[in-house]
Amino acid sequence: MAQFLHIQADAASKMLAGDQATLVDIRDIQSFNAAHIQGAMHLSNESLNGFMQETAKDRPLIVCCYHGISSQQAAQFLVQQGFNEVYSLDGGFEGWRQNWPFVSGD
Repeated sequence: MAQFLHIQADAASKMLAGDQATLVDIRDIQSFNAAHIQGAMHLSNESLNGFMQETAKDRPLIVCCYHGISSQQAAQFLVQQGFNEVYSLDGGFEGWRQNWPFVSGD
């Protein structure tokens, strides 16, 4: 069975800067609206089906949550749905925001 991969923020930043991956944020909408990584799409149970229909299965995906825990389960689910290259962002958004730029809703 295929597995998701782990990715550190520096490697994720390079992939995103080169438009080599799609970034999805699975945190609650209030947290996402307050602050998120530039270019992230909010992914929820409500938007999941549309996302899976509209997103190429061969495009790498990076899944972001709060601390890099919940994203692992979501990443594995996306692998099971046929996405070929899925990463869980180690440290999640909280790890990212310590060293990398993000969009703030403030």
